[in-house]
Amino acid sequence: MDQLVKATAANGQLRVFAAVTTDVVAEAMRRHDCWPVAAAALGRTMTGALLSAANLKNKESVTIKFKGDGPLGTVTADATADGSVRGCVDHPHVHLPLNAHGKIDVGGGIGQGILSVTRFTGLKEPVTGSVNIVSGEIADDLIHYLYTSEQTPSSIGLGVLVSPEVQCLGAGGFFVQPLPGASDAVIDRLEGNLKGISSVSHMVEGGLDAEGIVRSVLGGFDDVKILSHTDLAFRCNCSKNYITDRLLTLGEADLRALRDDGTAEVKCHFCSAVYTFDQEELDAMYNVAQKMRAMRTGHEK
Repeated sequence: MDQLVKATAANGQLRVFAAVTTDVVAEAMRRHDCWPVAAAALGRTMTGALLSAANLKNKESVTIKFKGDGPLGTVTADATADGSVRGCVDHPHVHLPLNAHGKIDVGGGIGQGILSVTRFTGLKEPVTGSVNIVSGEIADDLIHYLYTSEQTPSSIGLGVLVSPEVQCLGAGGFFVQPLPGASDAVIDRLEGNLKGISSVSHMVEGGLDAEGIVRSVLGGFDDVKILSHTDLAFRCNCSKNYITDRLLTLGEADLRALRDDGTAEVKCHFCSAVYTFDQEELDAMYNVAQKMRAMRTGHEK
């Protein structure tokens, strides 16, 4: 089961989150029919969003968006503190040669542009920070964002292993942060660990769960404390009522055209669910919109 684990070590000098997201990424790949480049980019972004949301409170959420000039277009992921995540990529059918390291060329797929991170914390307005994309490899850019925008030194590892048959063999990630006051000895040991561990995707393919990733990152620290386990799932908050509300915001001409067509299909950008509206539903929607418009006009007078 996909899961996220929170832990501390070195008498609270280190904070670590780790996640296995194989099933979550596989579901996103299925829903969006992702080819390998899109699968790796979207999977890493969704895992990064889950790790970012792990530090939020219940009912809070985070949106991570890579808006680059590469062939993938924009890659977006939403995640909540309770372990829900969804994501989408503009162009899932992108093929690129392997990069110079023999890996899927996510950086080439993303290109140059802007990384934005938006936190929805229950305040009237969400908080958004943004930085230039430095590599497009997702993890490096999130590290750069945290250091530049939030003054948070950290290390992030993200990985998605895709088979030649375009199946997700393993996906996951970790976030580790030295807290204020962490000693040089603790930081040096952590840096040594990070240089010696294998890639996250291969850890997961090899059978490590989220707690196993934590203990691999924190090898040599004998006071690792596991704080919590959170189950993860691909979930979208769309519904027919939600789509109806969005359609009611269309202009009169657009709603009339939908009504005259007699049927309409709307596809959710995040989960690819398709909602169908028949003639009766479109008539009712148009009538509601007309009443709402009349009420607004009356108030304005």
